[in-house]
Amino acid sequence: MNEKDMYVLQKKKKIEQDIINALGVDFRGRPCRQDKHGGTRAALFVLGLQAFEMMAIAAVGNNLITYVFNEMHFPLSKAANLVTNFIGTVFLLSLLGGFLSDSYLGSFRTMLVFGVIEISGFILLSVQAHLPQLRPPECNMKNTTTHCLEANGYKAATLYAALCLVALGSGCLKPNIISHGADQFQRKDLRKLSSFFNAAYFAFSMGQLIALTLLVWVQTHSGMDIGFGVSAAVMAAGMISLAAGTNFYRNKPPRGSIFTPIAQVFVAAITKRKQICPSNPNTLHQPSTDLVGVKPLLHTNKFRFLDKACIKTQGKAMESPWRLCTVEQVHQVKILLSVIPIFACTIIFNTILAQLQTFSVQQGSSMDTHITTTFQIPPASLQAIPYIILIFVVPLYETFFVPLARKLSGNDSGISPLQRIGTGLFLATFSMVAAALVEKKRRESFLEQNVTLSIFWIAPQFLIFGLSEMFTAVGLVEFFYKQSSQSMQSFLTAMTYCSYSFGFYLSSVLVSAVNKVTSSNGSGTREGWLGDNDLNKDRLDLFYWLLASLSFVNFFNYLFWSRWYSFGPSATHHRAEVNSLEDLEDGANKDSNMEKPRI
Repeated sequence: MNEKDMYVLQKKKKIEQDIINALGVDFRGRPCRQDKHGGTRAALFVLGLQAFEMMAIAAVGNNLITYVFNEMHFPLSKAANLVTNFIGTVFLLSLLGGFLSDSYLGSFRTMLVFGVIEISGFILLSVQAHLPQLRPPECNMKNTTTHCLEANGYKAATLYAALCLVALGSGCLKPNIISHGADQFQRKDLRKLSSFFNAAYFAFSMGQLIALTLLVWVQTHSGMDIGFGVSAAVMAAGMISLAAGTNFYRNKPPRGSIFTPIAQVFVAAITKRKQICPSNPNTLHQPSTDLVGVKPLLHTNKFRFLDKACIKTQGKAMESPWRLCTVEQVHQVKILLSVIPIFACTIIFNTILAQLQTFSVQQGSSMDTHITTTFQIPPASLQAIPYIILIFVVPLYETFFVPLARKLSGNDSGISPLQRIGTGLFLATFSMVAAALVEKKRRESFLEQNVTLSIFWIAPQFLIFGLSEMFTAVGLVEFFYKQSSQSMQSFLTAMTYCSYSFGFYLSSVLVSAVNKVTSSNGSGTREGWLGDNDLNKDRLDLFYWLLASLSFVNFFNYLFWSRWYSFGPSATHHRAEVNSLEDLEDGANKDSNMEKPRI
């Protein structure tokens, strides 16, 4: 075999690897076929898992404060913090799931492993709720004349162990559900990708709706042990849905630790910090891709100091990857740094969400929950109101609004992900304004007139936030997925869930800080705004006004950073996606007819 044939053979081997990286492999590790693998059919199985998993975790998370308060006898503020910390941990662990998927296991295997772990957590919760010896003696926490014994020792340990298993399983599942479903479509198909993200939110809404109505009703009327057991069964149904699509999935193969290339960029940039960046970015170190249809990755002028990692040292033919990086590596680090401000602006948004799953549930418990003389609505089920609306609004948004906006803006998604996030952040402020106004009226009506308002008075705050979440949550996932390279899709998707985590953790910090400040400022509330187990003595309305103010300021902060992101220096290069084996083989054949590059 002559030198030219060797060169063509090497190129074709590289093409095959590019195809595997771009189009994925089936469950046996063979390159995917476009006519058999991926597409809408494969994505439907993933959407089934999305709906069932959300159904299971929402039924537990949204009514967990009731269980911890009434059955485990935690004080209200401690119970609220436990719930927010639990949900925060779920979303924080999504980073672990994204890392394991991109680096070692792949999305499909990661979901199989951690789905089983989540089911085991639900089973342990059900066992604790069923066995009296794993819970403290029964006691009415709302009766201020009695002292209820708080769960401790092995009883508390059992609760924490069960919640840790659920958090670990659900957290590692969430980013992989979205990324694995989106991986079933080619990245150039922006319309189908956008439609998938809307469909994923529709499945999310359906899961939430069923959880907040049927499953919460089961927990309330049949016992928490039965309710937790139903969550385990529902999660098992989701895993069956995932496994049923095994033969149709496009699986993205893992590529080793995703943190190593990032670390190499910072080490190389620091090592070459005294170098001067060239004015022409084409002189920076590029990967050896000269095939037709595979162009160098884009270069931007943001964070120019990182470009020093791509400067070749004169006189050295070969350099360590810890001293010389490619533009592609540097670009990925620039993406991570650039999206951090966008990510940070959604934390306050999720702090508001934390209140709707904790204090608003207790707010509903202090109101008239009767629909008829014999039927009462569980307070946690009130959160189903926005999802009832959204199962109609999301299809209308996709069917009517997106095509109209697409014609006006020329954007395949109708409006850009950044515009969608901003719309949701703007609406979130009004959710807290509505909550503060209603809580003030509820409290005054009870204290001054001894009148208990209907629970439906707090429906507007849930409805407004539901519309807000449709814009922000979907926009954020779409934005992060489209910004990532194929080697970091699950991890960057996981970052969107970390916003939930930080939002719920911030909620816990705010509750503790507000109690500390207001209990010693002479306001007349000895225990602070949120320090009593009785909302009629607390000042939840003032806390809601505080959140509304923070949300309003945060919206303008977002406008600044989104403008900075959108109107930064434009790219000088663009990478085309690998779409087919034939395209790359054509490039290799044309390349073989050219003069072989000098080495």
